[in-house]
Amino acid sequence: MPILQEVLKEKIEIHRERIKKLMKEHGTKVISEVTVNQAFGGMRGVKSMVCDTSVVEPDKGLIVRGHPLLDLKHLWPEEMFFLLLTGELPDEEGKAALQREFDRRSQVPQYVWDALSALPKDTSPMAMLATSILMMNRESVFHKWYDKGLKREDYWLGMLGDSLNILAKIPVIAAGIYRIRYDHGSVMHWTHGLDYAANYANMLGIADPLGHFASLMRLYLTFHVDHEGGNVSANTCHTVGSALSDAYYAISAGLNGLAGPLHGLANQECVRWILELMHRMGGVPTEEQMREFSFETLRSGRVIPGYGHAVLRVTDPRYTGLHEFGEIHLTDSPIFQTVDQVFKVVPVVLKEYSEERVKAGKNPIANCWPNVDAISGALLHHYDMVEFEYYTVLFSVSRCMGMLSQLVLNRAMSTPITRPKSVSTEWLENFVKA
Repeated sequence: MPILQEVLKEKIEIHRERIKKLMKEHGTKVISEVTVNQAFGGMRGVKSMVCDTSVVEPDKGLIVRGHPLLDLKHLWPEEMFFLLLTGELPDEEGKAALQREFDRRSQVPQYVWDALSALPKDTSPMAMLATSILMMNRESVFHKWYDKGLKREDYWLGMLGDSLNILAKIPVIAAGIYRIRYDHGSVMHWTHGLDYAANYANMLGIADPLGHFASLMRLYLTFHVDHEGGNVSANTCHTVGSALSDAYYAISAGLNGLAGPLHGLANQECVRWILELMHRMGGVPTEEQMREFSFETLRSGRVIPGYGHAVLRVTDPRYTGLHEFGEIHLTDSPIFQTVDQVFKVVPVVLKEYSEERVKAGKNPIANCWPNVDAISGALLHHYDMVEFEYYTVLFSVSRCMGMLSQLVLNRAMSTPITRPKSVSTEWLENFVKA
């Protein structure tokens, strides 16, 4: 597409020189050390990769291309994709051009629908989505151009073509999966001229007379686009792509990581906990009921879903943005009222419980504040999307923008294949003795 491609080409040339200079002048400088705990603990906190699309600051939350997330909450997903790739916001012409590209590329091959319809009825929605992306590998622009001798410095062009094709088709496929898997009627198709999120909302077929669900989808997709490069889905996608696998292979792999209970399934657990609470209390709980239920959860050895984060030490700005949406549109909603009550009570409970743990000689709770999962599923449930298994598919439609933008940029910078050095437990034992 002319506008995005031209802007990106200019940015790539500048960034290539920036990296060359940094490596030439400071290539041997040490930026991180690794402890034995980190080696066994999933490499958490080890600075060993580069991601320019976004960073997560413990005391600020998600920063996208230098912009705090809440400064971007008015943007539509297509504008966020442009920003992730180029570092700048599109003007109206650039935004319209990108929307036209999605219009042009949105047709899903019939063999995808045939395959989805042939799967067992109880197939996981995430398995259906990852399968759909993987089988479209035959459409890969990058793969075809690579076989014809694509120059290394132009790999990003093939990857950009794949990315635009995947992004145009994934909301159509995701909405089709919702309708096929849960018997909501025949598959609905992309409407030319409608924005990205409104198209997705429309194809899901959820009643939306006032357009509020479409507004939620714009916010949801914008807020979930990216979260650094080290999370499971982004890191997996990056690793597969570093082998010069095309975007279909890499995105399918990333989606499989996103499907894990410790990554993309968290919002399901949160809404289940909220509904259990409401069922137990016969509706929206009082503050005292909330305290009792929270302490009961914690003292039974469970966690309160949606509270705490591996990196954040403040309220997740994504939570804040979605909560603001709820305060405008969902003030009469019992499930939102319960989420709001949880936010008022649970951080205090967690601090008190953390003090109990310290007195008992146990580790304190590091983070008592909500992440995005504490509210996102509840908002979806309010709009009658009650199929919890599907929530991760929504997450996937958004997160593909971050994964794909990282893929394009890594091919532009000729990032080498990912190959960390592993050591054995015996090696570590001998090393620490020495």
